[in-house]
Amino acid sequence: MHLASGVDPQLADLSNKLIYSAMAVYTIAMFAHMFEWTFGSKGAVAVRSKEQSGNLAETVAAAEPKAAKQVTVTVAGAKGGTTTLTRTVLAGEGATVVTGGRGDDDVDGPGAAGTSEKADLAGRIAVSLTVLALLLHGGGIVARGLSVSRWPWGNMYEFSCAFAFAMTAAYLVLLAAKKNVRWLGLPVTVAVLLTLGIATQVLYTDSEQLVPALHSYWLAIHVSTAIICGGAFYAAFIATLLYIGKDSFDRRMAAGLTTGPLGTSASIWRRLPAASTFDKLSYRINALVFPLWTFTIIAGAIWAEAAWGKYWEWDPKETWSFITWVAYACYLHARATAGWKGRKAAYLALAAFACWLFNYYGVNIFVTGKHSYAGI
Repeated sequence: MHLASGVDPQLADLSNKLIYSAMAVYTIAMFAHMFEWTFGSKGAVAVRSKEQSGNLAETVAAAEPKAAKQVTVTVAGAKGGTTTLTRTVLAGEGATVVTGGRGDDDVDGPGAAGTSEKADLAGRIAVSLTVLALLLHGGGIVARGLSVSRWPWGNMYEFSCAFAFAMTAAYLVLLAAKKNVRWLGLPVTVAVLLTLGIATQVLYTDSEQLVPALHSYWLAIHVSTAIICGGAFYAAFIATLLYIGKDSFDRRMAAGLTTGPLGTSASIWRRLPAASTFDKLSYRINALVFPLWTFTIIAGAIWAEAAWGKYWEWDPKETWSFITWVAYACYLHARATAGWKGRKAAYLALAAFACWLFNYYGVNIFVTGKHSYAGI
C-alpha cells in the first residue's frame, strides 16, 4: 500500500481494521434483527378502539402455547361502558397481558409489546451490537483523520464511511428518544453494510493529504452537515419504502391475496407497524432535516466564494444540490399545503432521495466538475 508523505501508516492501517471490524459486527447485528423480524410479535394481541377516547384498559386472556385459541378482549372507555371483542390468536409462546392506552406511535412490530421473549432478546442483542459497531465505526473514522491530521471526509471513501456512521447514529438517536423504531434496525444495518461494502471495495483510496483548496474550516462545516443530512435522508427513504410495502400488503390482504409484496411472507408484513406510521415518520425526518440541507448549500456557496472567488457557478455538484433542494421543497410543500399523504407523497419523497443519491454517486463518479479534484 502506497501512502503519501505526511501520513501515519499505523493509524491508516488501524482505521481500515476498525472499519472492517465494524462491518463484521454490523453483519451479526443484521442477523439478530432478522431473527426478531421473523419470530417477533407472536405472543399477544392488543386491540385499539378508535370509537373511544381516554385511557384504555385492555385485558388479554392467555392462550395455550402452540395453539390457536379464541381470546376475549375487554376495552373500557374513559366515559364509562365497555366493549368486548373476540379475536383468534396463534400463541407461539403464550399470550401476554397488555395494559394502558395505545396511540399512533404504538405498534405491533419488532420491539413492541407482545414480542416473544426470544425475539425480544434478539432485538436487544441487535441494538447492543449496533452500538458496538458504531463505536468501532467511529474509531475507524477518527483514526483515518488522525493519520493525515485533517477532517476525515475529503474523498468519496471517507464521506461514505461518515455517511454510513450518520445513518446508524440517526437510528440510535430515534431509539434513545424513546421512539418504538427498533424495526428500523434491519433495513438500517443492511443499508450501512451496502454503503461500507461499496466504500471499501469500489471507492477506497489510501490516506493522503488534500489539495490546498480543501484545507479550510468550511470542510468541517459544509461536509459535516451534508453527512448528517445524508444519514437522515436515508432513514426517511427506508421509512418511505416500508410504507409503500406495508400499504401494498394491506391492499393485497383486502383483495384476498395471501402473500405480501414481491411474494414475501404475509406474517412478516403483519408484524410491522401500520402504514401510516411509516408515512408520518418519513415526513417528520425530512421536515426536520430540510433546514439543515438548506444551510449545507449556503455554507457550500460561502466556501466556493472563498476558494474560487464566486458564490455560484452552476458546477454539476452545485446544480444537483439545488435540484435536490427543490425536490424536497416540493415534497414538503405538497404535504403542508396540498394535504398530500400516502402514495403520492411517498413517490415525491423517493424522487427527492433519488436526486440526492445521484448527486452523491452519479455526479462524483461520472461527471467532471470543480468538485472532482477531491478524487473518488
